[in-house]
Amino acid sequence: LKDLAANLKMVVFGQDTAIDALSTSIKLARAGLREGSKPIGSFLFAGPTGVGKTEVSKQLANVLGIELVRFDMSEY
Repeated sequence: LKDLAANLKMVVFGQDTAIDALSTSIKLARAGLREGSKPIGSFLFAGPTGVGKTEVSKQLANVLGIELVRFDMSEY
């Protein structure tokens, strides 16, 4: 968890501000500095194709050891 932002920045380029905000939120929650009954966060990744939205999610799930559940809303 200590190197979360650095690990994400090694595989996702040009999204340093977003990665910093995301990793800070996760670190605060995991450190117990947020109310336990509330979710870690609600994140909306928006932007054109190819900027790293899905890759950030995949790598974050991989680093945290959790399953990524992805919904492709173009199917609906």
